[in-house]
Amino acid sequence: MAIAIHVSVHGSDDAAGTPDAPLRTIDRAAQLARPGDTVTVHAGTYREWVRPRRGGRSEDRRITYQAAPGEHVRITGSEQVTGWEPVGGGVWRVEVPNTLFGEVNPFAVEIDGDWIVRPGRDDPKKHLGAVYLDGRRLLEVASVDAVASAPRRTELVDDWTGTTVPVPDPDWTQRVWHAEVGADVTTIHAGFGDADPNAALVEINVRPTVFWPTDHHVDFITVRGFELAQAATQWAPPTANQPGLVGPNWARGWVIEDNDIHDATCSAVSLGKEASTGDNYASDRGDKPGYQYQLESVFAARQIGWDREHIGSHVVRRNRIHHCGQNAVVGHLGCVFSRIEDNHIHDIANDREFYGHEIAGIKLHAPIDVVIANNRIHDCSLGIWLDWQTQGTRITRNVLWDNSRDLFIEVSHGPYVVDHNVLASPVSVENHSQGGAYVRNLLCGTVGLKQMLDRATPYHRPHSTQVAGYAITLTGDDRWIGNVFAGGDLDVAYAPTSWGRIGSQTGTSAYDGYPTSLEQYLTEMGDRWDGDHNRFASRVQPYWSRGNVFVGGARPADVESDPLVLDGPARVEVVTTDDGVWLEVDVPGADAAVLDLVTGTDLPPTRLVGADFEEPDGGTLRLDTDLLGDSLVGTFPAGPLAGGLTGARVRLA
Repeated sequence: MAIAIHVSVHGSDDAAGTPDAPLRTIDRAAQLARPGDTVTVHAGTYREWVRPRRGGRSEDRRITYQAAPGEHVRITGSEQVTGWEPVGGGVWRVEVPNTLFGEVNPFAVEIDGDWIVRPGRDDPKKHLGAVYLDGRRLLEVASVDAVASAPRRTELVDDWTGTTVPVPDPDWTQRVWHAEVGADVTTIHAGFGDADPNAALVEINVRPTVFWPTDHHVDFITVRGFELAQAATQWAPPTANQPGLVGPNWARGWVIEDNDIHDATCSAVSLGKEASTGDNYASDRGDKPGYQYQLESVFAARQIGWDREHIGSHVVRRNRIHHCGQNAVVGHLGCVFSRIEDNHIHDIANDREFYGHEIAGIKLHAPIDVVIANNRIHDCSLGIWLDWQTQGTRITRNVLWDNSRDLFIEVSHGPYVVDHNVLASPVSVENHSQGGAYVRNLLCGTVGLKQMLDRATPYHRPHSTQVAGYAITLTGDDRWIGNVFAGGDLDVAYAPTSWGRIGSQTGTSAYDGYPTSLEQYLTEMGDRWDGDHNRFASRVQPYWSRGNVFVGGARPADVESDPLVLDGPARVEVVTTDDGVWLEVDVPGADAAVLDLVTGTDLPPTRLVGADFEEPDGGTLRLDTDLLGDSLVGTFPAGPLAGGLTGARVRLA
């Protein structure tokens, strides 16, 4: 019989766990909870690592961990530190006994792993430790002297784009720390500005995570209504164990909802892979590239039961996830068949304290049949990055703004769908993939294409983790229908020097010269016959389009079908006021482009994968819901709003 277990900061772990005799720690409740039980946690701060020992048995017999209704429950991986001594020049010093940290001292561990980027051999390395002043993280510097001389910075360099980005609070950049780890104590020097650390709340990272089982297959857990904060999570590339502040650690059926999750050193919510399929072998062994180990991890995962019956199908919804160094949500393999929806994600990697190729608000590998819906994502170095095996994936009804880049889809072969989104940052889409359908989006920045001919990545049987084949990325095999491009008049807005120049344009002009049907493409290939393996060479694939609108200098491809090009200006702005978050749009004349409802039957199947655009259950895909959740019946203007984009002001939150 299911029971209710209660936890309170005034309780005792020797108590019965009833409302009148609550337990003291959530982890003690996790030792006792069984399928169907509910753990209700009452107000207060809990400094612990919660490790669920067992999971539920099904959706109807899950174990639920929840904050008591109306009560604020904070679970943190930090400890408070007192006894700070001034040493002059605005610098304070404290000695922390190493016994506080348990098995691993995060101030002694560097942020490291596959695909972390070290520009120079002598560059200072960052650590998993962190210092917080009244809940806000200070920045790490390389020496004690640098604590006293930290400059006030008004802008930072984005390592990926090479552009400078403004710092929201320049004064905070002078609040810094440095740690020296000895045999018995860790000595921390910190600059707190005009704050007295002995009168304020100063905390430091102690634990590697906050809510994370140590065993695999702890299934059907719900984590609801908490503040989850301050964990020393390690770098989480797709070839690593992918630890998170909260997550299932290779399991099925978790629901993470209605939480405030923040200040993970690297990743907050992890749905990702586990160590037996590879854990930073490229960095540790140095004998093969990470790409090769990532391929091997796919097969290793299949051998230990990577399939719908055992892994994935998680739900991450209605959370606020913010101020993390690498990701709000990360996952490789373990994220399959999941939903990430209705979250507010912001301030991810904005401090640019370290850099690697796995940083984004949402960063997923192998997001097979994953739905990313109705999220607000802003002030991130990159909003959404889907990498490898993006298949059966749908990105719908999201609003992204004030990111360095909004959406990046890399070395995937589809089918995937991007519909009814607002992409309002300077770089809207980087499409280094093929087999996509972009329907009724509003794009305010550039669209970039890039072939990937030097590495083949897997694709799968539809709605399955079974590998069906491999392919390089030729680009094309894309469908753009009913989108509104409101970008500026730029030729090339973004070109990473390490990758060479890419076709990055406003509008769809990067598709200039593409074939416009499979028949045309195959005819041209037949004319170039040079042996079977050379027949297709690096020739780009077809581009299908109709009903797209271009304004503000955005230019259609020269093969665009019936584009509507408008001369007038356009206005798109996301505005935050006391009464909510609003999207204000005015694209005069755009409503003249009218389209019928788009379904999967309107989208040609992907060429290489040979798969149709379908719902995850194999049913007919119907793109019948606009940005606000209104149903689309009959004909509607191009863009994400059923009511059109002329003088629209709609509430997002």
